Amino acid sequence: MAVHEPGRRLMHAIPLKFVQKRVSGSGRRSTNASLSLTSMIDFLVVTVVFLLMTFNASGETPVDRNVRLPRAENTMDVVLAPVVAVSGSAILVDGESAGNTLAIQDSRRLQRIDELFAKLKVKRETWKERAPGKEFPGVVILQIDQDVPAIVVKSVFQTAAFAGYPNVSFMVDVIPKSP
Repeated sequence: MAVHEPGRRLMHAIPLKFVQKRVSGSGRRSTNASLSLTSMIDFLVVTVVFLLMTFNASGETPVDRNVRLPRAENTMDVVLAPVVAVSGSAILVDGESAGNTLAIQDSRRLQRIDELFAKLKVKRETWKERAPGKEFPGVVILQIDQDVPAIVVKSVFQTAAFAGYPNVSFMVDVIPKSP
Protein backbone atom coordinates (compact mmCIF):
# COMPACT_ATOMS: atom_id res chain seq x y z
CA MET A 1 0.00 0.00 0.00
CA ALA A 2 1.35 3.39 -0.94
CA VAL A 3 2.01 6.22 1.47
CA HIS A 4 -0.61 8.97 1.10
CA GLU A 5 -0.54 12.62 1.96
CA PRO A 6 -2.18 13.16 5.40
CA GLY A 7 -5.73 14.50 5.35
CA ARG A 8 -9.34 13.46 5.65
CA ARG A 9 -9.53 9.93 4.32
CA LEU A 10 -12.17 8.31 6.46
CA MET A 11 -14.34 5.95 4.38
CA HIS A 12 -12.95 7.22 1.01
CA ALA A 13 -11.68 3.76 0.13
CA ILE A 14 -15.16 2.21 0.19
CA PRO A 15 -16.17 1.50 -3.42
CA LEU A 16 -19.85 2.35 -2.96
CA LYS A 17 -20.98 5.57 -4.67
CA PHE A 18 -23.61 6.63 -2.09
CA VAL A 19 -21.04 6.27 0.72
CA GLN A 20 -18.50 8.41 -1.19
CA LYS A 21 -21.18 11.09 -1.81
CA ARG A 22 -22.04 11.21 1.88
CA VAL A 23 -18.38 11.33 2.94
CA SER A 24 -17.41 14.06 0.49
CA GLY A 25 -20.46 16.16 1.39
CA SER A 26 -21.38 16.61 -2.28
CA GLY A 27 -22.31 20.27 -1.80
CA ARG A 28 -24.79 19.65 1.02
CA ARG A 29 -24.75 20.81 4.60
CA SER A 30 -22.59 18.95 7.03
CA THR A 31 -24.17 15.98 8.75
CA ASN A 32 -22.58 17.08 12.04
CA ALA A 33 -24.65 19.57 13.99
CA SER A 34 -22.86 22.18 16.06
CA LEU A 35 -24.41 23.21 19.35
CA SER A 36 -23.67 26.54 20.97
CA LEU A 37 -22.74 25.68 24.55
CA THR A 38 -22.67 29.33 25.63
CA SER A 39 -26.36 29.91 24.99
CA MET A 40 -27.28 26.63 26.70
CA ILE A 41 -25.28 27.55 29.81
CA ASP A 42 -26.88 31.02 29.84
CA PHE A 43 -30.33 29.45 29.68
CA LEU A 44 -29.58 27.05 32.53
CA VAL A 45 -28.13 29.81 34.73
CA VAL A 46 -31.22 32.00 34.21
CA THR A 47 -33.51 29.05 35.00
CA VAL A 48 -31.62 28.16 38.19
CA VAL A 49 -31.59 31.79 39.39
CA PHE A 50 -35.33 32.09 38.72
CA LEU A 51 -36.07 28.92 40.68
CA LEU A 52 -33.90 30.02 43.59
CA MET A 53 -35.61 33.42 43.74
CA THR A 54 -39.12 31.93 43.77
CA PHE A 55 -38.40 29.04 46.16
CA ASN A 56 -39.73 29.50 49.70
CA ALA A 57 -38.49 27.00 52.25
CA SER A 58 -39.62 28.84 55.36
CA GLY A 59 -43.26 27.80 55.10
CA GLU A 60 -44.47 31.38 55.44
CA THR A 61 -47.73 32.32 53.84
CA PRO A 62 -47.44 35.22 51.41
CA VAL A 63 -49.31 38.33 52.50
CA ASP A 64 -50.93 40.77 50.10
CA ARG A 65 -49.00 44.05 49.96
CA ASN A 66 -52.17 46.04 50.62
CA VAL A 67 -52.89 44.22 53.89
CA ARG A 68 -51.51 45.80 57.06
CA LEU A 69 -51.41 43.12 59.73
CA PRO A 70 -51.71 43.97 63.43
CA ARG A 71 -48.50 43.65 65.46
CA ALA A 72 -47.88 41.31 68.40
CA GLU A 73 -44.99 40.22 70.64
CA ASN A 74 -46.05 36.72 71.66
CA THR A 75 -46.34 34.66 68.50
CA MET A 76 -46.17 31.07 67.25
CA ASP A 77 -45.03 29.62 63.94
CA VAL A 78 -47.57 29.23 61.14
CA VAL A 79 -49.30 25.83 60.98
CA LEU A 80 -50.79 24.12 57.95
CA ALA A 81 -54.40 25.30 57.87
CA PRO A 82 -56.82 27.16 55.59
CA VAL A 83 -56.11 30.89 55.43
CA VAL A 84 -59.10 33.26 55.49
CA ALA A 85 -58.01 36.69 54.26
CA VAL A 86 -60.14 39.80 54.78
CA SER A 87 -59.02 42.99 53.07
CA GLY A 88 -61.36 45.87 52.37
CA SER A 89 -64.66 44.22 51.49
CA ALA A 90 -63.26 40.98 50.03
CA ILE A 91 -63.08 37.65 51.84
CA LEU A 92 -60.78 34.98 50.42
CA VAL A 93 -60.18 31.37 51.48
CA ASP A 94 -56.76 30.17 50.31
CA GLY A 95 -56.86 32.80 47.54
CA GLU A 96 -60.38 31.97 46.29
CA SER A 97 -63.26 34.40 46.70
CA ALA A 98 -65.60 33.54 49.58
CA GLY A 99 -67.92 36.52 49.84
CA ASN A 100 -67.71 40.15 50.90
CA THR A 101 -68.24 42.20 54.02
CA LEU A 102 -70.50 44.95 52.67
CA ALA A 103 -73.73 43.48 54.13
CA ILE A 104 -72.14 43.19 57.58
CA GLN A 105 -70.78 46.73 57.47
CA ASP A 106 -74.14 48.12 56.35
CA SER A 107 -76.23 46.29 58.97
CA ARG A 108 -73.64 46.74 61.75
CA ARG A 109 -74.66 43.47 63.36
CA LEU A 110 -73.13 40.03 63.73
CA GLN A 111 -74.09 37.56 60.99
CA ARG A 112 -72.98 34.31 59.39
CA ILE A 113 -71.24 34.65 56.01
CA ASP A 114 -72.81 31.87 53.91
CA GLU A 115 -70.17 31.69 51.14
CA LEU A 116 -67.35 31.52 53.70
CA PHE A 117 -69.25 28.87 55.67
CA ALA A 118 -69.71 26.73 52.54
CA LYS A 119 -66.03 26.95 51.50
CA LEU A 120 -64.76 26.06 54.98
CA LYS A 121 -67.23 23.19 55.28
CA VAL A 122 -66.02 21.75 51.95
CA LYS A 123 -62.40 22.04 53.12
CA ARG A 124 -63.25 20.25 56.38
CA GLU A 125 -65.02 17.41 54.55
CA THR A 126 -62.13 17.08 52.09
CA TRP A 127 -59.66 16.83 54.97
CA LYS A 128 -61.77 14.12 56.63
CA GLU A 129 -61.90 12.12 53.37
CA ARG A 130 -58.11 12.32 52.94
CA ALA A 131 -57.32 11.40 56.57
CA PRO A 132 -59.92 8.88 57.73
CA GLY A 133 -59.59 7.85 61.35
CA LYS A 134 -57.64 10.95 62.38
CA GLU A 135 -59.14 13.64 64.57
CA PHE A 136 -59.86 16.87 62.68
CA PRO A 137 -57.67 19.67 64.14
CA GLY A 138 -60.17 22.42 63.29
CA VAL A 139 -57.54 25.15 62.86
CA VAL A 140 -58.04 28.16 60.61
CA ILE A 141 -55.76 31.18 60.17
CA LEU A 142 -57.32 34.64 59.85
CA GLN A 143 -55.32 37.17 57.85
CA ILE A 144 -57.25 40.36 58.54
CA ASP A 145 -56.28 43.92 57.70
CA GLN A 146 -55.98 46.01 60.85
CA ASP A 147 -58.44 48.58 59.43
CA VAL A 148 -61.31 46.05 59.11
CA PRO A 149 -64.16 46.85 61.57
CA ALA A 150 -64.51 44.65 64.67
CA ILE A 151 -68.02 43.49 63.71
CA VAL A 152 -66.60 41.99 60.49
CA VAL A 153 -63.81 40.25 62.42
CA LYS A 154 -66.36 38.79 64.85
CA SER A 155 -68.58 37.61 61.98
CA VAL A 156 -65.67 35.89 60.22
CA PHE A 157 -64.53 34.35 63.52
CA GLN A 158 -68.03 33.07 64.33
CA THR A 159 -68.60 31.75 60.79
CA ALA A 160 -65.33 29.78 61.01
CA ALA A 161 -66.45 28.29 64.33
CA PHE A 162 -69.86 27.32 62.90
CA ALA A 163 -68.10 25.63 59.93
CA GLY A 164 -66.17 23.35 62.29
CA TYR A 165 -63.03 25.39 62.91
CA PRO A 166 -63.10 26.28 66.63
CA ASN A 167 -59.32 26.87 66.82
CA VAL A 168 -58.72 30.25 65.23
CA SER A 169 -55.28 31.85 64.87
CA PHE A 170 -54.62 35.41 63.72
CA MET A 171 -51.78 36.22 61.35
CA VAL A 172 -49.76 39.15 62.75
CA ASP A 173 -46.50 41.04 62.24
CA VAL A 174 -43.94 40.10 64.88
CA ILE A 175 -42.65 42.81 67.20
CA PRO A 176 -39.10 41.90 68.24
CA LYS A 177 -38.91 41.12 71.94
CA SER A 178 -36.87 43.61 73.93
CA PRO A 179 -34.24 42.17 76.32
